[in-house]
Amino acid sequence: MLTTEDFDFDLPEELIAQTPLQDRTASRLLVVDHQTGAIADKHFHDILDELNPGDALVMNDTRVLPARLYGEKPDTGGHLEVLLLTNLEGDTWETLIKPAKRAKVGTEISFGDGRLKVVVKEELEHGGRIVTFQYEGIFLEILESLGEMPLPPYIKERLEDPERYQTVYAKENGSAAAPTAGLHFTKELLEEIAAKGVELVYLTLHVGLGTFRPVSVDNIAEHHMHSEFYRLTPTAAEKLRAVKAKGGRIVAVGTTSIRTLETIGTKFNGEIKADSGWTDIFITPGYQFKVVDVFSTNFHLPKSTLVMLVSAFAGRELILDAYQHAIEEKYRFFSFGDAMFVK
Repeated sequence: MLTTEDFDFDLPEELIAQTPLQDRTASRLLVVDHQTGAIADKHFHDILDELNPGDALVMNDTRVLPARLYGEKPDTGGHLEVLLLTNLEGDTWETLIKPAKRAKVGTEISFGDGRLKVVVKEELEHGGRIVTFQYEGIFLEILESLGEMPLPPYIKERLEDPERYQTVYAKENGSAAAPTAGLHFTKELLEEIAAKGVELVYLTLHVGLGTFRPVSVDNIAEHHMHSEFYRLTPTAAEKLRAVKAKGGRIVAVGTTSIRTLETIGTKFNGEIKADSGWTDIFITPGYQFKVVDVFSTNFHLPKSTLVMLVSAFAGRELILDAYQHAIEEKYRFFSFGDAMFVK
C-alpha cells in the first residue's frame, strides 16, 4: 500500500518561483528518460529537440477566469472573499467563500457598488458554497472588471501582468487555475514546433482547485478527486487517431492534458474518441497509460496528486530522484517555475 508520505520531499522555500520569467521559453527543462533512468539538464527551448516529426503536441486551451472577488454583505458591511470554482448551470456556480461562517444560506454579497450580487443557495464542506449571481449585462465583462486572477496561495508577490498567468493559446473561459505546464510556450516556439512536422492539438479541461487540494488520507487509494469538465472535439480526436496510426507519439502538455486523454482512453478501451463530460480520474502508480506516450509538466507540491500522477508514468523512485536533482541544481518550482520532459 502506497501512503501519502511516500510522495513527500523537502523543498526549500526559496525555490518556489514567485514571479514568471520575462521570456517564457527561458525556463529550464529537466529531461527524464523513464526507460533508462537518465536525467539531463536543458533549457525549455530544447523541447524542440525532444519532439519528432509525426508527433502530436496536446495542449489545454482553457482560460483562467479573474475568479477572485472581494465583496461585502449589504446588511452588515462585513467583507467576504468569493472564489469561483465551477460553473454548474447558467448563473449558478460552485464557489469557495472566506470566512465561510459568514456565508449562510440566503446570505447576499455585493461587489462593485452592486453591479454584481450573489446569493448563497447551499452550503458544502471546506467553505464551499453553491451560489447564484445576479447582474445586468454580460457576466464575463463584469467579472473582468471586478475580479482578480486567483494565483495559488504559495505565490506571495503581486502579478504585474495577468496575462502571464495565461497560456498564449488560452481560449475557453472556465478555469480557477492555469494549466501551468503550458506557460513556457510562445507563439514563435509553437510555430517552430509545427514547422518540424509536429501536429498541434488542443483540448479543454477547466482546472478546478480540487487538483491542488491536499491529500488528507494516509492511504492514497482512499482519496477522491474533485470533478472537472473536459472536452475533446471530433477534429482533435481525428488528428490524434491519425498520429497514432502512423506511429507518432502523443505528447501531453501538463497533467490536465494527461488526465483528459487518459479519461477518454479509459472510457473507450484505449481508443481516442471525441467526448466531453466530467472527470475525477486519479492516476497513481499501478495505472496503465492508454493514450499518452510522453509529456511535459512543471514541478509539483510534495504529497500532491500531481506528483503521484507523474510517478505513475515514470516510477516513484525515479521521479523523487529527479526532484532531488532539481532541488540540488536550484530549479524553480510550481506555477511560475521550470519544467520536466518525461519520456
